[in-house]
Amino acid sequence: MSRTRVVERLAEGVLELELHRPERKNAFDETMWREARDALADAQRDDAVRAVIVTGAGDAFSAGQDLGQMNAPPGDGPPGFPSFMDRLVAFDKPLLAAVNGVGVGIGLTLLLHCDVVWMAEEARLRAPFVPLGVVPEAASSYLLPLQLGHQRAAELLFTAEWIDAPRAVELGLATRVLPRARLLPELRALAAKIAAQPLGSLRWTKRMLLAVREEGVRAARQREDAAFLVRVGSPENQEALRAFLEKRPADFRGVPPTDRG
Repeated sequence: MSRTRVVERLAEGVLELELHRPERKNAFDETMWREARDALADAQRDDAVRAVIVTGAGDAFSAGQDLGQMNAPPGDGPPGFPSFMDRLVAFDKPLLAAVNGVGVGIGLTLLLHCDVVWMAEEARLRAPFVPLGVVPEAASSYLLPLQLGHQRAAELLFTAEWIDAPRAVELGLATRVLPRARLLPELRALAAKIAAQPLGSLRWTKRMLLAVREEGVRAARQREDAAFLVRVGSPENQEALRAFLEKRPADFRGVPPTDRG
């Protein structure tokens, strides 16, 4: 299947999925959500694929959700984000991430579902959900405290401050920092080493790793999805989006903290 937002390369049993919307810093629109979902589904079915690397085109990993489409209707078929997440949380092959640049929103929370995360020296991460007037996504309200501890997760979410690559390793969001020129070649070598292992054993091991947190992830997604529906379109969310489009700081003084009516 020909895809425009996700570029695929297969070599030595390793499938690279490159998020490919460089003019928007690989921000997810509805097309990219669906193409990424379908690429994971195809990779899960194809025994020639033994491991997957996710990376971004250009100088960004992903700028997250395209804010210009945050309130857009989903169009035909299942909505992209939830159906992408269904595939991601059930993906039972090794999933590696080469974070080549900024990772914002899903560009961070996607990493919580990866088995290996390496970052370029200049890469940075940010979880901007609170400043946008919404809530965490992708079960990150569960996985961040699980992985970082409550206080570090709360600080990361409440402040939405940038996290540089060394700090990401310190927090446990990644395991290695490399110069950008070495990032993909060295991660490809690791992925090829993993792909040389017995596929059945790889998949059973991944399933057992997923099972440890399966119930928590499912419950967190349900809570987050319900909360998002009442926060998106709220006065605070509307002010945040207006400020973004007008390229100015958001001003929440006098904005009622109510949910969408």
